[in-house]
Amino acid sequence: MNKKPYYITTAIAYTSGKPHIGNSYEIVLTDAIARFRRMQGYDVFFLTGTDEHGQKIENKAAAAGVTPKEFVDSVSSEIRGICDMLNTTYNKFIRTTDDYHEKAVQKIFKKLYDQGDIYKSEYEGLYCIPCESFFTETQLVDGKCPDCGREVVKTKEEAYFLRLSKYQKRLEEYIESNPDFIYPESRKKEMLNNFIKPGLQDLCVSRTSFKWGIPVTFDDKHVIYVWIDALSNYITALGYDPDGSGELYKKYWPADVHVIGKDIVRFHTIYWPIMLMALGEPLPKKVYGHPWLLIGSDKMSKSRGNVIYADTLVKFFGVDAVRYYLLSEIPHAADGSLTYETVIERYNSDLANTIGNLVNRTVAMVNKYFDGKLVSNSAPEDIDNDLRETALNTVKAFTKAIDDFRMSDATGEIINLARRSNKYIDETMPWALAKDAEKRDRLATVLYNLIESIRYIAILLKPIMPETSDKILKQINTDISSFESLNEFGQIPVGSSVNEAEPLFNRIDVEKMLAEIEKEYSAPEPEKNDEKEDIPGVAQINIEDFAKVDLRAAKVTDCEPIKRAKKLLKLTLDDGTGNARTVASGIAKWYKPEDLIGHTVVCVANLKPAVLCGVESQGMILAADCGDDVKVIFVDGIPAGSKIR
Repeated sequence: MNKKPYYITTAIAYTSGKPHIGNSYEIVLTDAIARFRRMQGYDVFFLTGTDEHGQKIENKAAAAGVTPKEFVDSVSSEIRGICDMLNTTYNKFIRTTDDYHEKAVQKIFKKLYDQGDIYKSEYEGLYCIPCESFFTETQLVDGKCPDCGREVVKTKEEAYFLRLSKYQKRLEEYIESNPDFIYPESRKKEMLNNFIKPGLQDLCVSRTSFKWGIPVTFDDKHVIYVWIDALSNYITALGYDPDGSGELYKKYWPADVHVIGKDIVRFHTIYWPIMLMALGEPLPKKVYGHPWLLIGSDKMSKSRGNVIYADTLVKFFGVDAVRYYLLSEIPHAADGSLTYETVIERYNSDLANTIGNLVNRTVAMVNKYFDGKLVSNSAPEDIDNDLRETALNTVKAFTKAIDDFRMSDATGEIINLARRSNKYIDETMPWALAKDAEKRDRLATVLYNLIESIRYIAILLKPIMPETSDKILKQINTDISSFESLNEFGQIPVGSSVNEAEPLFNRIDVEKMLAEIEKEYSAPEPEKNDEKEDIPGVAQINIEDFAKVDLRAAKVTDCEPIKRAKKLLKLTLDDGTGNARTVASGIAKWYKPEDLIGHTVVCVANLKPAVLCGVESQGMILAADCGDDVKVIFVDGIPAGSKIR
């Protein structure tokens, strides 16, 4: 029997730098949905990848002294490595520098131009380089980019435009007649009322002011601008070609769902559908704009210095615990929050106490009372019915929650079943039954029901915590692990045996763990230099070594303590580039924030970034050791950005 195809995608990650844990949430969320659909029997194609063109990357590569291709090769490899570390099961990882993608995008652009949907004109407007977006004066917030809050620059250049206005009415009618196309409902209302109905402006789709992009084949001054390039990945990955697409495209398109962040819903529900309408291709069935993962109450941002990375969390808590936290913490339509304290709290309460304790003590009791065998299921009582019904209803509620993209609710259903199972232990008191020889069959039945309930938990955990699921199934020693097997409670054969009980999650000591995290990411001690010292106490370098150090004047625009880091202050610096620079400095013993704000300091601008107690420090400021005192070197009066030689 042919399986029904199911095509699911993430937004492709922009290769301007290492993605933080908020970015990683999306790939884990999409992976969980893809894994569950495979369990249901679908033929799933799961796409992710990287977006690799644009002015921002061209600028970053130049600053790093490498070619744009070298720059994106490195970052794309790092992004893919994070996807693999988080145990995601994508079928294809597309890069927009892939040759087949670039050729298809050029054909798409030419087709739209030939049929009059793209035309040449001139653009004059306000441009945000980091967001690669144009805005009008009225769209700015306090004169800055409404999306990222950074400065915009006035730009005037020749460009090609996509006729969004031509398709406005058709798009509006499509959205209103397909109520599930934009999800959740709040995003749909936002798109219709704030962007579409007020009137669509034609979209700039080429640039001449930079070269790192896909060239327009018939006009070599232009490169194809980000949206036609990036959005097309969803079809080029399947082999779409305007001259005739392959079987993969015919099998999987239209996509069942694009899983994207709420900040890029506009591009996926306005620009992308209009591109597809112009190409004569069907639209995706659904675009799900998920919420953000916040650090405390703030959006994660490198410029704010509140970035936490996936590999950091995995190092301390393990892959499955990180996956669980991400999927359980973010509500359906509201932003979630992440702090080290809340990760530990959720780890201890849900994983160690609720699931881990249930599995460990149940398997241990089967081994203790029946030498590891499930010897009977012949003494049921009314109290068993509620556990059985809870397990069966959990499957239905879990499925409904994932169908509605309520992953937090889905994980909650699993926890509720585990709690009910723990309560069943308290109600039946196996340790008391074990003292009465006449209650042996009843004891065996209770333990059988618990092992079967644990089997339900293990199977439902497969999309969320795949390694933990396998460990649980190994402990209860069953290969009855299909999703279909959950249709009936009591599938494990009597006479089966379990393996030895092993702890799944050891409870974390909160204070000890926070101390370890602080130690790991507090300011490092200076490395000892073993070179010969020609001057006592001073290791010698040559002029070429000194020339490698980029010293610049930088004004302290903000400063605040770093939580859980008694030695560190977080400084926000204006280094003259227009982008705020965050530096973590171990001077909290000698300075208060108000002592530094407004002063100009000397910053080592080309120091490799390091994460210190959860803050990405993008440099170092100079200070002098004065015995037991430390004095920051102020250079007030020197313009920010001035190079110090």
